[in-house]
Amino acid sequence: MKTQYIGKPVSRVDGLAKVTGTARYSADFKVDRMLYGYIVSGSIAKGRIISIDTSKAMGLKGVLQVFTHENVSGLPWFSIKYKDMDAPSGSPFRPLHDDKILYSGQPVALVVADTFELARYASSLIDVLYEEESFATDLAKNIDRSYKAPVGKIGYVSPKSRGDADEAYGEAEFKMSGTYQHGAEHHNPMELFSTTAIWENGKLTVYDKTQGVTNCQFYIGNVFGLAYKDVRIISPYVGGAFGSGLRPQYQLFMAVLAALELKRPVKVGLTRQQMFTFGHRPVTMQKLALSASADGSLESIRHEAYSETSRFESYTEIIVNWSGTMYNCDHVKLKYELVGLDMYTPVDMRAPGAVTGAHAMESAMDELAYELKMDPLIFRLKNYADEDQTEEKPFSSKELIACYREGAEKFGWTRRNIEPRSMREGNQLIGWGVATAAWDAFQMPCRAKALLSIDGKLVISSGTSDIGTGTYTIMTQIAAESLGLKMEDVTFHLGDTNMPMAPLEGGSWTAASVGSAVKGVCEDVKKKLIRMAVKTKTSPLYDSNSKDIVLDSGMISDVKDSSKSASIVEVMRLAGINSIEETSTSGPNPINKMKYTFNAHAAVFAEVKVDEDLGIVRVTRVVCAVAAGKILNPKTARSQILGGVVWGISKALEEESKMDHQYGRFMNHNLSEYHVPVNKDINDIEVIFVEEKDDIVNPLGVKGVGEIGIIGVAGAIANAVFHATGVRVRNLPITMDKVLQIAEDDRNQVAI
Repeated sequence: MKTQYIGKPVSRVDGLAKVTGTARYSADFKVDRMLYGYIVSGSIAKGRIISIDTSKAMGLKGVLQVFTHENVSGLPWFSIKYKDMDAPSGSPFRPLHDDKILYSGQPVALVVADTFELARYASSLIDVLYEEESFATDLAKNIDRSYKAPVGKIGYVSPKSRGDADEAYGEAEFKMSGTYQHGAEHHNPMELFSTTAIWENGKLTVYDKTQGVTNCQFYIGNVFGLAYKDVRIISPYVGGAFGSGLRPQYQLFMAVLAALELKRPVKVGLTRQQMFTFGHRPVTMQKLALSASADGSLESIRHEAYSETSRFESYTEIIVNWSGTMYNCDHVKLKYELVGLDMYTPVDMRAPGAVTGAHAMESAMDELAYELKMDPLIFRLKNYADEDQTEEKPFSSKELIACYREGAEKFGWTRRNIEPRSMREGNQLIGWGVATAAWDAFQMPCRAKALLSIDGKLVISSGTSDIGTGTYTIMTQIAAESLGLKMEDVTFHLGDTNMPMAPLEGGSWTAASVGSAVKGVCEDVKKKLIRMAVKTKTSPLYDSNSKDIVLDSGMISDVKDSSKSASIVEVMRLAGINSIEETSTSGPNPINKMKYTFNAHAAVFAEVKVDEDLGIVRVTRVVCAVAAGKILNPKTARSQILGGVVWGISKALEEESKMDHQYGRFMNHNLSEYHVPVNKDINDIEVIFVEEKDDIVNPLGVKGVGEIGIIGVAGAIANAVFHATGVRVRNLPITMDKVLQIAEDDRNQVAI
């Protein structure tokens, strides 16, 4: 019986290193003669630096240099605007480039000293005089300056309309319209961004927190005019990132700048407050208008979104496109525009665009269902999309109906009373809501290397990342099963530009992309082993039919003759081979990409309890049913969905970066005032993986689960709040003041 690891709930192979503290993160690497940098952040939103006095800081013993725009020049990117691999359209931010201030919190100086404490103290002695200019940071007040989002960022596709949604809406019997908003959010992973740069013998070694070592190598090589082969980026462990590590952050530039100038190793890290100064999920305003016939068939969808970006780059997300593919509808009008503001460019944040658009669309679907007096789940089933109408292509697989069915059964949806405010426990109003989620099932080009030694040990490597998702573990599982080895005989290495190139770790494409490369390279090694086994005259399997050979638990056997068997070690020894080394490349099938749409799907059911007097909302139950192809490891995959649901709860009820438009600065830039859930906020979460077979999407049949878990949660919770209270809150997060204020407004309207 062939040993099977794929699909089994294997514990993390890197778990022991993490819980014992032997896993080394970017800030943990130390070398002799280390210097420490501390970044000085600007205090105005827009203007220029008139003067910057560093004399007091430089007068301190142990301070080696203070870098500012006045003494940093001559870098290649100052004349050629190099971009990183994940950059949107526009001109990337260039730290210490000139005297211009583009946003509040912009780095204006780097102090480098013998100790971190000295560098931090010296930074307080720097005097900066500014000339302020008028600025704009309020999306709502600047909508009139919106412009069409350009195509340029990887993965962005302009929305496509069809039919005549305006006419269909005007003639419809049942309709709704509304405006939905959500505030800015910041990633706030546990690990702060930190970089250690070492310049030695013409070679640069950098330990960095990143989701893409190759991207950082590309960026640093271009910015500083270094050959890529002379720049090595290492990032074996990442303590959370959620998209914040896709682009190189400015501490990387600072550390390398100082190391090259001072010819000594330099470590530069960001403070928690500075973690709020390099990008966020953008504030977005969305307008929805849906209509339906009396039988519940959707007749029109109009979805437009306005999202903030910086003045220097046009950051894009796919927000409205999902509304054209999620449900069957012949008349769809989609619009997505940007508003340039005086802030840093937003960055990708878990399920970028989809989680934003789904909240609005799924809330609107709920509102229209109530106009129709139809159960919200039945309404969704009524308008189920069997194919992608936007691209006029079938889905490679789609088990969303099974998600609805299994999720509803587990949740007990049939016991739901459709009337708002009809379910309660004392003064606790109970509400049940549902929402749909979808995310692209990407596959990106990737390479992997395999080295099988004479001792039967296999080392696999690929320059990908593991931000806590379980990449180390699932790649070990794939390799062990593909080559018929025990898991303890397989080691997977990642996070190093000396390894084969891999894509950025994001978009839920790592399992499919890196996994396919790992499977492919193991298949290549397997072919060599089988050829050795049947061609080596002294081998017990000599002259066997290659098609009858199997590998299992380190043994090579002939399925038609049980007497013909040998260990991998024995076959290699008899063949006189000490090791087998292979490198393989995998990528998406271009023909399949043209013929099919690849999506993961989910159905989310949420229960809330709302204090009738205080408006306090608690999420008491969530059931998330997911169809994402082959689940490589139910244990780590479940963890991904749990994390997504928790973040969805946070997005719905708590999370928001508050911008003071008088100063153009995020004010709650710390973990005490930036609210995220604690243990008491999280109750029962049930994860269901619906069986879904997909032989088209990629060789492994996987779709990825990093994003899909968060996408429908906020919509389901918002719908549950309405069911509980009769109050429709369209502005996230749903806080108690909004619930009470809208309820009071509704009562006043009734009185009038």
